[in-house]
Amino acid sequence: MTTVVIVGYGMAGARLAAELHAQPGDRKVTVLGAEPHRAYNRIMLSTLLAGKLDEPDVELTEAAGHGVDVRTGVAVTAIDRAACEVRTDDGDRVGYDHLVLATGSRAMVPPLPGLDPAALPDRVAVFRTLDDCRRILAMARGARRALVLGGGLLGLEAARGLAARGLDVTVVHPTGHLMERQLDPAAGAVLAGTLAGLGVRTRLAASATGLAADAHGVRLDLSDGSSLTADLLVLSCGVRPDTVLAAAAGLTVERGIVVDDRLRTSDPRVSAIGDCAQHGATPSGLVAPAWAQARVVAQLLSGVDPHAAYRPRPAVTRLKAAGIDLAAMGDTAEGDRAGDGPVEELTFADPARGTYARLRIRDERLTGAILLGDNPAVGTVVQLFDRGAPVPSDRRALLLGRTLGGTPAAPATSPALMPDAATVCQCNDVSKGALVRCWRSGGRTVEAMSAATRAGTGCGGCRDALAGIVGWLAEVDPVADEPAGLARTDLTGGGPPTLAGADLVNDDSPRTRHDRVEVA
Repeated sequence: MTTVVIVGYGMAGARLAAELHAQPGDRKVTVLGAEPHRAYNRIMLSTLLAGKLDEPDVELTEAAGHGVDVRTGVAVTAIDRAACEVRTDDGDRVGYDHLVLATGSRAMVPPLPGLDPAALPDRVAVFRTLDDCRRILAMARGARRALVLGGGLLGLEAARGLAARGLDVTVVHPTGHLMERQLDPAAGAVLAGTLAGLGVRTRLAASATGLAADAHGVRLDLSDGSSLTADLLVLSCGVRPDTVLAAAAGLTVERGIVVDDRLRTSDPRVSAIGDCAQHGATPSGLVAPAWAQARVVAQLLSGVDPHAAYRPRPAVTRLKAAGIDLAAMGDTAEGDRAGDGPVEELTFADPARGTYARLRIRDERLTGAILLGDNPAVGTVVQLFDRGAPVPSDRRALLLGRTLGGTPAAPATSPALMPDAATVCQCNDVSKGALVRCWRSGGRTVEAMSAATRAGTGCGGCRDALAGIVGWLAEVDPVADEPAGLARTDLTGGGPPTLAGADLVNDDSPRTRHDRVEVA
């Protein structure tokens, strides 16, 4: 019997345990998680912060399975590679034939006077774990004003969540525009205006220089000599892969734990997946690659596919908070490079309506795009970027989603017109065909399809598309005793409902990873 030990019971470690349980073979799987909770969906913590969900709603519903020993609240303190065992903080030694590190990442705490990373002051919290979320919610009770340090994706989600609870929120960001890793300055300015309308102010190009905090509130000193006061402060200054165990064990570590295409570290008996793993130049920090990596490792360790290899996909970053719809993909900041050909740039901004669109085209292919606000062309843009397909000659329709006459350029993609290989849920790699088969097997609701296929259990960005497909199937196949009809490819009659903005990707071309925030 093969013994597999997984260090980390987050989204990556829990998925690997489930994947191993689903594979044939005789093995013992032990999962060691430092957090005292069941595995949970880290992406949904901002929704929990906003009060839209309760804690049970963010738990990962799939159990690890019979034969998987899950130990929560147990931290691994050391790896003994010579003895093939790990040591835990309760004095136990757990042996392994193969070890998988899914240690995730840790929130970065800036080096500010008055701020001890090992013991955060009262009224100050990072935003990374369920316990962090609980701390923020406890501080928010009775509070009126909040500060968020960091204007990246996670910081803006925290700010939006607190604003939804009625707090007066100010985001402090050291650079000149928000989300500088994904947006250009013009898009950042439009986003700041949208946030202002949602009750979130921004203070840009202002670095924090000091902090004073006690049980009554916080004061944040800024580089321009001013200070801001509030009842609480949330730190969202990025994350760093947790490589402490790996480095102490002598594994190769750069920004993350270095792995090859088979997710093996410098020790072939040790793998790494998720936030802590570095495949290529940088760690990914996103849920879809973490789950794809878990699937590859499970296939390798079970022998189901001894040639399985991890192939990363181009990333599309989506932020769908209440009142904000953002998609950013590819490179929108690079300059022209010799030999690459001319670059065509198209930009449209309507700050009053919170709309911004930018397309970057080279050799008739999209190399980058930013779409902020309501844009009916977002699904088409994502598909063109993903496939590397030629862009249409009517650039304005692609940029604005409308013709010169002001009418929609084209109806949103209908499920009836999409091939079965089209990917609906990027996080879990669920195709339209898989959803149709689930329907034919009796899964007649969004909840039933989600439970059977995992669609919609990642970032949640495909839930509207999933609901659209369920609605379409209910119209074209309302009678359960006619499943064969769904196998036809001509189910386009009767005006099936459309999937506005659905990012459906044809799997006969390179596919796209589709995520919101660092999660694994």
